[in-house]
Amino acid sequence: MSRILHNRVRSSFKNTSWVSIDKRAVAFSIWTGRSMLLYKPIDTSHVQRRCYGMLVARAIRGVLKIRYLVLGGAVGGGMTLNKKYAEWKDGLPDMGWLNDLLPDNEQWDRFTTTLITAKDKIGDQLQIDPRLREAGVARTTELREWLAQRYEDAVAAAAVNNQQRLEPAPKIVNNLQSRPASPPPARSADDAAHYEKRVHALQEEVLALQARYQRELQRLEQENRELRQQNMLLKQGRQPSTKKMKRSLIDMYSSVLDELAGWEADGADRLPRVVVVGDQSAGKTSVLEMIAQARIFPRGAGEMCTRAPVKVTLSEGPYHVAQFRDSSREFDLNKESDLADLRKEVELRMRNSVRGGRTVSSDVISMSVKGPGLHRMVLVDLPGVISTQTVDMAADTREAIKQMTRQYMDNPNAIILCIQDGSVDAERSNVTDLVSSCDPQGKRTIFVLTKVDLAEENLANPNRIRRILEGKLFPMKALGYYAVVTGRSRRDDSIQGIREYEERFFSSSKLFKNGLVTPSQVTTRNLSLAVAECFWRMVRATVEQQADAFKAMRFNLETEWKNTFPRQRELDRDELFERARAELLDQAAELSAVPAQRWEHALRDALWDHAAPTVMDRIYLPAAAAAHDDQDKFNTIVDIKLREWAERELPGTSVQAGREALRAEFSRLTEPAEPEPLFRGLREHAVREALLRHDWEERAQDVLRVLQLNALQDRCVSARAHWDRAVALLEAALGDRLGAARDRLRDLTGPGWRERWLSWSSPTEEQRRRALLAAELEQLGTARPQLTYDEVVAVRDNLRRQGVEVDNDYIRETWKPLYLRKFLEQALTRARDCRKSFYLYSQQNGAGKECCEVVLFWRIQQTLETTANALRQQIGNREAARLDRELREVLDEMAADADLKKQLLSGRRVELAEELKRVRKVQEKLEEFIEALNKEK
Repeated sequence: MSRILHNRVRSSFKNTSWVSIDKRAVAFSIWTGRSMLLYKPIDTSHVQRRCYGMLVARAIRGVLKIRYLVLGGAVGGGMTLNKKYAEWKDGLPDMGWLNDLLPDNEQWDRFTTTLITAKDKIGDQLQIDPRLREAGVARTTELREWLAQRYEDAVAAAAVNNQQRLEPAPKIVNNLQSRPASPPPARSADDAAHYEKRVHALQEEVLALQARYQRELQRLEQENRELRQQNMLLKQGRQPSTKKMKRSLIDMYSSVLDELAGWEADGADRLPRVVVVGDQSAGKTSVLEMIAQARIFPRGAGEMCTRAPVKVTLSEGPYHVAQFRDSSREFDLNKESDLADLRKEVELRMRNSVRGGRTVSSDVISMSVKGPGLHRMVLVDLPGVISTQTVDMAADTREAIKQMTRQYMDNPNAIILCIQDGSVDAERSNVTDLVSSCDPQGKRTIFVLTKVDLAEENLANPNRIRRILEGKLFPMKALGYYAVVTGRSRRDDSIQGIREYEERFFSSSKLFKNGLVTPSQVTTRNLSLAVAECFWRMVRATVEQQADAFKAMRFNLETEWKNTFPRQRELDRDELFERARAELLDQAAELSAVPAQRWEHALRDALWDHAAPTVMDRIYLPAAAAAHDDQDKFNTIVDIKLREWAERELPGTSVQAGREALRAEFSRLTEPAEPEPLFRGLREHAVREALLRHDWEERAQDVLRVLQLNALQDRCVSARAHWDRAVALLEAALGDRLGAARDRLRDLTGPGWRERWLSWSSPTEEQRRRALLAAELEQLGTARPQLTYDEVVAVRDNLRRQGVEVDNDYIRETWKPLYLRKFLEQALTRARDCRKSFYLYSQQNGAGKECCEVVLFWRIQQTLETTANALRQQIGNREAARLDRELREVLDEMAADADLKKQLLSGRRVELAEELKRVRKVQEKLEEFIEALNKEK
């Protein structure tokens, strides 16, 4: 190429002068390594072609730069590829241990040469007996037939396996149930002994190789976990701290199961999960802990520990941590202190879930466990099935456990992990009958035999374990049968120690040496792998079908809502509660805007309702009866009684009246003009609870007592309006009491002539006797409060002449309402006369003794007005705000009580909205999970 360029440049410079091409000649010479001076100089007459030559030279220079760029890129790419190859090569596991097992080429050549030499020597020196030759031929023929039969069996087994792989839902193949090989031909005693020794030697070699393989596999898994942890930490380090981490598949699936927890609709919750069932103390919890690689559950010495279903979501993560669904705390499973706290928390939640004297509960405790190398799955640990319940258990404990276990196993997509204690007799098993009734074909059951180390020590016939693991002993079928060892019944054993003990046991166990158990049927590692594989196969096969079912359910519910509640929003129970809460708080806030006149009017009415019985029965009437028209005595008695009342009872009575007025106004404000029937029960409950909790300030009574004592001491009525209001209060009080007295007399003496003719009513015999007595007493006059003895005897004798027998107490009892009626009539007449006496009262400057009843009621009225004003100020300053705060507290407590909200907000509208919201939420989560699942494929 350089030669061609050299010729082109040379031809382009033929007509150029030597002076004009000095610089280009030097550059061209440096590039090509040749001197331009060796060629014939170009004619200098063609100077006009100089521009074209410069353009050609620039083009050549650009081409040369491209060559350098291509060369540099190739070198850099090669170095990068070499570096990537070195990193990939360093990441490969160390397989140097194979060099210790396989011979090298030199040893193999020596071994081959030795065999050929030995063949030649033996062939030349040894003469074979014809009989031995015939026997060898026959033996060889027999061996060839046996190998051919084995080859046919292998081909048939491969065809069956291929056919099973093509099926949509393959089963876990039990290695023990393969077709047994044809027995070897009969041998002599020496040959049999030699063959047996050889078999034992091969078994020892296989066990040693398997142990070495397990150790290497464990080392690779540990390295893989460390690499995964570093990878996750690097990913988390590259992401911003404010960005939300993407949830894993198993977390998404677990959230769907949490949403479906407690679903009451038939067939709604049919999503796969692993249900761990077994008899009590069979080792269910230990198996689950080995799968989770942490001792996360409490233990008890012979008593029931699992009292409620525990849903454990296993997933892979950089740290080995556990967390409850409703808590933000993470428990570090590598720390003993956190493990102890986790076990205490699990035990506390289980005991809190058991209420009302029950022993077991159906409330699900949800927790997640993350860690390097954990298989992703969702397991539900159920209480162990018992055969006998003790006296400290509830009467229905056994049936409750069976019903709960059957409910979880009846899910057609649930994977049943049946745990059976291998150290006890098979006849004592209770759970196998339940499993066989729920899954008779064994299409979704995995059988696990625990405590195999104890079984091997205690059982005299190891063939019994083989029959169990072949599915020939228990009346049930399963996808696969596994044998595990979950420790030595020590609380302080770690998961790593239990795993090492399990591997040591199976490597030296007779179950292996005698060929009773295959390696794929033992250890919790193989069990966890098989359960996770079966779980995800079931999830992929059924999750889309469940999503379609929820989609159809959503369509039906939306159609029902549109037809039943066409113009209403789809508000669930929480949204309806928040709506009612906001309206109630807004209405309660109007309490501070009530006018002062309304408050004082309501408070005065409430105060008088509470004070009227005391004023009439304990102050006014006793003072009037004791005074006998003696005004000074009346005023003295009134002053004493008013002071006692103000110091002892009136402040408390005033606070009670203020509370009632506040309650009445609060109830009026919180009751809308057109209340919605759906919210009626909720409003009434909230208002009632808030009012019951509200208490008036204690120091308010001390303030009221001082104000009331000062108001009662003022005896001067300064204005005509005050006098008129006092007279009106007196007349109202006397009128109410007079009406009550007349009603009392009518009840005693029976209806009058008008009522008898108009209402067709007749008096009783007792009422007739009372009427005769009242008529006799009326003749004596009723101006005095008490009758003398002579008057009583005279009345009794008069009635006896009429054929009516009465005693003295009977006469005095009838006299009281008669005297009260007469006194009230006279007092009411005096009160009407006093209405016009204010001028006379003002002329005497309050020193007059007439109309002292009006002054009494003016003092009481003034005291009530002062008290009402003080109560109004207390309501505006403190009590209204306290009541509003207590209403908020009640509503907050109601918001946290789901059962109470369900009781107060009920009806088809609420239930339909709740179910529709739940179905939508589950469907959205399922679609999100399916989308992520398809991306993972």
